[in-house]
Amino acid sequence: MSKALQSELRLAQRMSRLGTETAFEVLAKARALEAQGRDIVHLEIGEPDFDTPANVVDAAVDALHAGFTHYGPSAGMPELRQAIANDVAASRHTTVSPDEVVVVPGGKPIIFFTMLALVQEGDEVIYPNPGFPIYESMIQFLGGTAVPIPLHEEREFRLDTKELAALITPRTKLIILNSPQNPTGGVMTKQDVAELAAILADRDIMVLSDEIYSRLIFEGEHHSLFSYDDLRDRVILLDGFSKTYAMTGWRMGYGVMRADLATQIARLMTNSNSCTASFTQKAGVEAICGPQASVVAMCEEFKRRRDYFAERINKIRGFRCVVPKGAFYMFPNITGTGWQSKPLADALLNDAGVAVLSGTSFGAHGEGYLRFSIANSMENIRKALDRVEEWAKKNVR
Repeated sequence: MSKALQSELRLAQRMSRLGTETAFEVLAKARALEAQGRDIVHLEIGEPDFDTPANVVDAAVDALHAGFTHYGPSAGMPELRQAIANDVAASRHTTVSPDEVVVVPGGKPIIFFTMLALVQEGDEVIYPNPGFPIYESMIQFLGGTAVPIPLHEEREFRLDTKELAALITPRTKLIILNSPQNPTGGVMTKQDVAELAAILADRDIMVLSDEIYSRLIFEGEHHSLFSYDDLRDRVILLDGFSKTYAMTGWRMGYGVMRADLATQIARLMTNSNSCTASFTQKAGVEAICGPQASVVAMCEEFKRRRDYFAERINKIRGFRCVVPKGAFYMFPNITGTGWQSKPLADALLNDAGVAVLSGTSFGAHGEGYLRFSIANSMENIRKALDRVEEWAKKNVR
């Protein structure tokens, strides 16, 4: 009897360049500790701890009963694309047509599809560092050249436009922006955006503006490069429902871009996902067009948690923290502890029962920092800070 052939798995070489999102790895470790009976406070995952608004859930249930369980257009249902176009036009003070909108399952496909459509091997992509790790992962996966733009604590982690301008070369194909920013909570000011618009005015460079946290601003207003009409054909806006409406598990985001590029992004949807689930899109229409009180209340609660966290963490030995202007993350400097970021994050999980992320999970320039998600109850945030404080008393000199 012949022995079955055991073949070796031979992956494409590009798979070696694919990164990951450390939050899910830390979550798995935390769950394993909980399975052993440990009490862990979860401040690692970046998703709102609020329920999806009831009116949105009801709209999805109604859509299911009404038969919205079949394929829809790859670019998204016309009703939702129109609602998004109207909403973006109002919030970014410009004009938007539905044929410039592509609805996708989550925000990440817009990142991936934009790079698939635009970035060739060797093209340079400038991206924020520390920043959302999928930016760098996708650049490298596609054979592009990742060019980090450091975000500095002394600037409240706002993009330094002069520093960015110095990084632009003839090979620069794409610039990625993120404001409000993950992991730092930094927010670009009106002046920052105006300076960037001036820098890009005579340069043929595409911009991916990730504005997924645009409704979670604690001071001031959200400012977008998408609002500059003379740059509109070079700016791709990324936004979605996950953060604003506590709909992370619904998997629905969108990109707004020039119509000819939207057609190509929709082709990538056809080739990958076919379409976004129809009943979730009906819920999306309700989210945008329905009452917005839940969004306001959630933002106010995140601000309350931010203020409490900042006051507490800045009193703990070895920690100092810039107060973020948006999103729901705290990014304290931990160099005063004498620890490196990854070992400290591991120690807080294993010794103190607090799951957080190393700053290096967001790039090399994140060394010396930790990211805490305040998307948890005030009670749990208080418990976590108590534990961090006790740990620091014993381990920081």
